[in-house]
Amino acid sequence: MQREPLAEHLRRYHHGAENAVISRELEHSFHISGKELRDLVNALRREGVPIASDQNGYFYAKTEAEVRLTIRHMRNRISGISAAITGLRRSLAAFDDSQIRLPLEGGDDS
Repeated sequence: MQREPLAEHLRRYHHGAENAVISRELEHSFHISGKELRDLVNALRREGVPIASDQNGYFYAKTEAEVRLTIRHMRNRISGISAAITGLRRSLAAFDDSQIRLPLEGGDDS
């Protein structure tokens, strides 16, 4: 699926937080999986399309505040993921050091 139809749908029918739509409804409407939807939303956001989200779903941002709230939410998720990585790195000490360690693809092995 191309990104433009999703962006146009959100702009036209889900403009502003008060008109948010749950991902399951978008998945059904566009016959795509949850992962495909997240990938499309991510691609649109990377292009500068103001697709926002909150606990009620996705929507085309109507205000700067809606975009800023989405950014804050995403930063909180990054912090949580970073803390999980730190914990997992600490857990590595419990494993036998004699095993061969290979770096993770796209990351470091420290």
